[in-house]
Amino acid sequence: MSNLTGRQRLSRLEVKLSPYLYVSPFFIVFAIVGLFPLLYTAWVSVHQWHLIGGQGEMIGLGNYTAVLEQPNFWKSLRNTFSIFLLSSVPQVIAAIVIAYFLDTNIRAKTFWRMGVLLPYVVAPVAVSMIFAKIFADQSGAANALLALVGLDPIAWHGSAFWSHVAIATMVNFRWTGYNALIFLAAMQAIPREIYEAAIVDGASRWKTFFSVTVPMLRPTIIFVVITSTIGGLQIFDEPRMFDTMGTGGSDKQWMTLTMYIYELGWGAQKSFGRAAAVSWILFLIIIVVGAINFLITRRIASSDAKGARR
Repeated sequence: MSNLTGRQRLSRLEVKLSPYLYVSPFFIVFAIVGLFPLLYTAWVSVHQWHLIGGQGEMIGLGNYTAVLEQPNFWKSLRNTFSIFLLSSVPQVIAAIVIAYFLDTNIRAKTFWRMGVLLPYVVAPVAVSMIFAKIFADQSGAANALLALVGLDPIAWHGSAFWSHVAIATMVNFRWTGYNALIFLAAMQAIPREIYEAAIVDGASRWKTFFSVTVPMLRPTIIFVVITSTIGGLQIFDEPRMFDTMGTGGSDKQWMTLTMYIYELGWGAQKSFGRAAAVSWILFLIIIVVGAINFLITRRIASSDAKGARR
């Protein structure tokens, strides 16, 4: 070992360091555009920080306590979770079912697989504007369809629940196909021998789906659930464009946390300190909800996998 030449030592050092050098650009960029803004936001959140006046004195947790005392904060928190649940849960279920059918022996597979991705390509603002017309209170297509079947029109913008349903529909329209392709890629990685064995054992199509396909998708389900949680709790474009005012409704009935952050920072208050405080509260909420989703999803998938082995 001591007789190694300088070139050999350099070659060994290169082998050891090269993996770190290859991945280092990502971490450097993340530190600049991700980690630094996150830490800087924490610094801003403990100061009186005005949009025009800039940094003021340090007030500790004053911004956090002031925000938690505001009714609009709790409204936006309620709206965020309501829209998140109405969009993420049906979205994941629909994406798995769509991916399953796309994985079967259908004609024009490429056409259908590319077709489900088209809504994701459409700009969020365009989707929001179109669906805002569909769910218009007086002349919307949704109420027109309800009238055809003899149902009363729905005040999509006046009701908190129905406005959440409309916004969740926009989110599902954009993201269901995207998640379906992720599940499709995972399904295609499942060995076909497992399906053949299930068929030989007499398992039906749906029994194979629930006992073989879903348990084998455990890592992908966890990934999609976590990414859907992160995206769902940060929703902004769809509720912002749901009406022409972009304020979350007359009674803030569909204002989300990200819209509340925007209102605090660039609205009448122009308080970057309070906006940063809400941003950090949202960051912590996402971590907690993401961890809970991870544990629940992994436990459910593990139970399904044990049942399939039995």
